[in-house]
Amino acid sequence: MDATSSDALRLEGLGKRYGAFAALEGVSLAIPRGQLFGLIGHNGAGKSTLFKLLLNLIVPTSGRIWLAGVEVRGTASRDTRRSVGYLPENLVLYDNLSGLETLRFFARLKGAPLAQCGELLERVGLAAAGAKPVREYSKGMRQRLGFAQALLGEPKLLLLDEPTTGLDPAATREFFAQLEALRGQGVTIVISSHVLAELQNRVDALAMLAGGKLAAQGTVQELRERSGRPLRVVVTAQPQRLDALRDALAGQEGAELERTAAGELTIRVPRSAKLALLRTLAQHELDDLHLHEPSLEDLYFDLRGGEA
Repeated sequence: MDATSSDALRLEGLGKRYGAFAALEGVSLAIPRGQLFGLIGHNGAGKSTLFKLLLNLIVPTSGRIWLAGVEVRGTASRDTRRSVGYLPENLVLYDNLSGLETLRFFARLKGAPLAQCGELLERVGLAAAGAKPVREYSKGMRQRLGFAQALLGEPKLLLLDEPTTGLDPAATREFFAQLEALRGQGVTIVISSHVLAELQNRVDALAMLAGGKLAAQGTVQELRERSGRPLRVVVTAQPQRLDALRDALAGQEGAELERTAAGELTIRVPRSAKLALLRTLAQHELDDLHLHEPSLEDLYFDLRGGEA
C-alpha cells in the first residue's frame, strides 16, 4: 500500500503490542480527504489505541501511518500533526478556569490564534457561558467546550472519540450539522461512537474493529451486501388480499412469510430477490408497505467475528 497525498489518513499493517497482548494488529485502511468516517467496535476493540497512535502519543510496534501523505515518524511530521484536532472520550478540564480561559490555554499549547477562542465559543453555543468557570458547566456544555478546543487551529483532520456523550437531541443535531459544514470545507473527520444509529445515515464509510483487528470496512450499503442479511418487508392489506399475496409468493425462492398481526404480512427475502419481490407486490392491491434494511447495529453483530 503506497501513501498518497489524496488520502487524509493511511495505515499500513498497523499494530501495537504490550508484551504478549496485541491491542492492535495488522490494521490497514485509507480515508480520502473530506470524508466523514466512522470507527466502531466493542470496548477494548482497539479504537482508543488507534487514536493514540495517530496522535503519536504511543509508538506502533509494527506498521506505518501517513497523515496527508506525510509519514508520522520523528520530527518531519510535526507540522502535519498540528493540523489534527482531537476530542478524547474522557475530557479533563481545569474547573477553576472559565470556558474562554480554557480555550486560550489550549490555543497557546497548539500555537493557534487566540482570536479564534471567542469565535469558537460562539460557534458551539457557549458564548454566554464563556466567562463562567468550567465547574459550573453541565456535561453537555463540557462536551461542547471540548469540541471547540478540537477546532482550534482550523484542523484538516478531526479525531472525535464518543463526541455526543452528554449532548441532548437538539445539541446532537447541531453537532452533526457542524460536521457536515466542516466536511463541505474539505475537513476529514474520524468519529468513534457506540451510538450506531447516529452514524448509520451520516458516515461516508466506516471501519469495524474487533479484538484489535479490522473486522470489516466499507460503506453501510457495502456492509449490508456483505452480511447476507435478508431484507424485511412489512405489508398491510385486507385479509383476502394478503392470502392472494401469500399464494403468489409461495414459490419465490428464499422468501419467508409470516403473518405478524391482523392485516399484516412480514416478508423476508435475500437481497438478490429484492426486485422480483417488488414486482410481485406491485401486482397486488396493498394498503401500505414498509421496507426495512438491516441496521448498522445488525451489521455490527453479524460482522464483528464473534467478539464480545
